[in-house]
Amino acid sequence: MAGAPQAHAETEMSDSPPPASGHEVIRAFVRTLPAAPGVYRMLDAEGEVMYVGKARNLKARVTNYTRPDGLEVRLQRMIAATVSMEFVRTETESEALLLEANMIKRLKPRFNVLLRDDKSFPYILIATDHEAPELTKHRGTRRRQGHYFGPFASATAVGRTIASLQKAFLLRNCSDSFYAARTRPCLQHQIKRCAGPCTREVSLEAYGELVEDARQFLSGKSQGVRDHLQRDMNQAAEQLDFERAALLRDRLSALALIQSQGGATAKTVEEADVFAIHHEGGQFCVQVFFFRAFQNWGNYPYRPRADASLSDAEVLEAFIGQFYENRTPARLVLVSHELSEPALMEEALSTRAGRRVYIEQPRRGEKRDLVNHALNNAREALGRQLAEGATNRALLEGVAETFGLDDVPRRIETYDNSHISGTNMVGAMVVAGEEGFSKKHYRTFNIKSDIVAGDDFGMMREVLTRRFTRLANESENDAEDENTGMPDWPDVVFIDGGAGQLNAVREVIAGLNLPKEVTFIGIAKGEERDAGREKFHMEGREPFMLPHRDPVLYYVQRLRDEAHRFAIGTHRAKRNKAAIKNPLDEIEGIGPTRKRALLNHFGSAKAVGRASLADLEAVPTISKAMAQLIYDHFNRVE
Repeated sequence: MAGAPQAHAETEMSDSPPPASGHEVIRAFVRTLPAAPGVYRMLDAEGEVMYVGKARNLKARVTNYTRPDGLEVRLQRMIAATVSMEFVRTETESEALLLEANMIKRLKPRFNVLLRDDKSFPYILIATDHEAPELTKHRGTRRRQGHYFGPFASATAVGRTIASLQKAFLLRNCSDSFYAARTRPCLQHQIKRCAGPCTREVSLEAYGELVEDARQFLSGKSQGVRDHLQRDMNQAAEQLDFERAALLRDRLSALALIQSQGGATAKTVEEADVFAIHHEGGQFCVQVFFFRAFQNWGNYPYRPRADASLSDAEVLEAFIGQFYENRTPARLVLVSHELSEPALMEEALSTRAGRRVYIEQPRRGEKRDLVNHALNNAREALGRQLAEGATNRALLEGVAETFGLDDVPRRIETYDNSHISGTNMVGAMVVAGEEGFSKKHYRTFNIKSDIVAGDDFGMMREVLTRRFTRLANESENDAEDENTGMPDWPDVVFIDGGAGQLNAVREVIAGLNLPKEVTFIGIAKGEERDAGREKFHMEGREPFMLPHRDPVLYYVQRLRDEAHRFAIGTHRAKRNKAAIKNPLDEIEGIGPTRKRALLNHFGSAKAVGRASLADLEAVPTISKAMAQLIYDHFNRVE
């Protein structure tokens, strides 16, 4: 874990050549091991770490591996492959637990339970390092001074909540530089989303009260805030100040909207992380719910990689240790299965959080209802995943049969290009496998070479040359993503195009001499671009079509359409960025400060380009040399 205590002993390695048998290797280490807490690592013949474990007593724990006959098959395989071991002593067992989780996440040993898709969760931050605190979304290290609320399970939920908080409390979400440059209220104030502290539409004292109300609300004291606003609204109505009463009414509605967005709420559980695990078909799903301020702030399903022989409790315990390696735990952690060492886990999480953390497996009451709710979600999420996986496997088997492949493909790549009259040219690659589209592995390619406008063949040559040259240089034939299991090398590559595109691909591949065979297939659009009449081009076969309503045809169309969507989206983003690019950004030495000074002085970049040398020299922060550089940039002779 980040911030875990440092280990206090050195790694111990044997100088003598290891015996051939795994348990004999382990027995040789046992003789010199201390009866103290620590972490051990088991290494294979290639020096790769196969397993990381912690122990209260290293000598006693490792001795168990010298008698493999009574162990399960998974551990027997691990022992048989062990050729060396490494050990690190720690002061306490809780330190060993923290160090174990850190090593597992870093080394990803194949015999450990591995947390996959370890995403970071966003927080809401009320930053107090400014005279007018800012309301914003935050990810990563907590460097800014302020109040953090979260985690939220999705960025969408955070954005929706911040929008409602702005309506309810009128807090600014602009940057400090934007705030400092205001001379009149911005649009946010006009649409009643900000109180306008930048131009003192509200005093800083009154704005501070709004900030405190927001902090109280996010801290769980929502009823007190609502009562306060209700009293102010009634008082305004009695004084016939209907405009203020309407404003307060809208703020109350915004608060009600925030509370209604949370789904399942809690009456007695103010702050808790809820973990529930379900397994089926040899796979595991852990559903994590976040409850803060008596509200459900979202959930996220994880699919840890674990051996099917492990129990739910074993997988859950290993998962929780890795989950909190870089996160702060809630004060209460609710679990669906009893952990083997809950007191040790509590001690480790308390060390991580810097305060007391409790772990409970509730038997009754609202806490049990929350765990059951999470367990139902885990069961349903895994069921959906297994169903989708079965469908995808059937489609991949159909692809293998239809296109005459030797094996069922594990990775399919689809390529497409996008441009307008040769400008902002991009290539796109989408990836699909047994679990559907793998957006983590999507890639875009900015076309760098001088290609004639509209030369799609040239664009495809460059994209595939760059893709497969890098792949051949950096990846072995059987390499795969450690988190998702997706192979690095594709089995099938679909190209959006006909015989011409496929011939361009063949030229590229012939020149690269790839170490692994890859099947390339061109998809030519049908007559009048009619979906369903596509022709497929493969080396060694005549162009052919697939029957209407063929599931494989629909699947390939989905792949092509996804590649087209991704390419178009990337091209539009690049085009929009180019459209708003400021000419001043092209001048070396013009940073944000000088750019702002020039725009404030002249009003626009176009006016800067028309300015004389003397006018440029009159701008604050612009030296004579810099003025000459700017003048030459706009007045150079081509």
